[in-house]
Amino acid sequence: MIMTALLTSGLWVNHAMAAPTAQDILAASDAVRNPDYSFGLTTTLIEYKSGKQNDTSTLAVYSKADKNSGQFRSLIRFIAPARDANKLMLKSGNDLWFYDPSNKASIRISPQQRLLGQAANGDIVTANLAKDYKAELEAEEDTQDGDRKTRHCYKLALAATAPDVTYHRIEMWIDTSNNRPVKARYYTESGRLLKSAYFRRYQTQLGAERPTETVIIDGLDPNWVTVMRFSDYAKRDVPEAWLQRDYLPRFKPE
Repeated sequence: MIMTALLTSGLWVNHAMAAPTAQDILAASDAVRNPDYSFGLTTTLIEYKSGKQNDTSTLAVYSKADKNSGQFRSLIRFIAPARDANKLMLKSGNDLWFYDPSNKASIRISPQQRLLGQAANGDIVTANLAKDYKAELEAEEDTQDGDRKTRHCYKLALAATAPDVTYHRIEMWIDTSNNRPVKARYYTESGRLLKSAYFRRYQTQLGAERPTETVIIDGLDPNWVTVMRFSDYAKRDVPEAWLQRDYLPRFKPE
């Protein structure tokens, strides 16, 4: 009886130690989306209204993880359309700056501000959500992904730990079998649904299967859709100078 109790107790302890916390699950999904080293990629935004393409934008993104915080800092260079070419956006900490070479001025901007369609400034920069949000596990449940396939997921409730992040509250579904983010819902502080997003088209990029497309649907008008496509992934050095506001007027892509 004593031996059985000890064995049972040991099994319970091992099981408890093995069970991931909500914060662990969120961090694992961050690792699916982002590598743990400096990299670059191209982001293409396409806005649709009632199924018709309305606008598009192409950006080069350079991201580097901060050694102290673990959060990414990013420099974004606008490539297209021509009217926006060579404009820059810099994220350092939770500060976001926009630089326009035509007037050589950098101004602070909000991560919540829309960049194109449903894509906000804060959606473009690389981010590890586990660094800015406190996660709670609400349930394990089946849900449909962006291809209408059923996935068994952890449903996490994310609450912002700082006032200057992009979203006050997020619901996120993460596949229990591989920690892939499946979908998310983003809310205002008052609880209004801003938009929903589906993470799709997983491909091998930088040594792991990562989503190469995010489909964002407006919270009020489901016919207003923005697609974010990620391509040209490359491990690369991101010079520290690129991530300084004072350097923006001198930036030239290598």
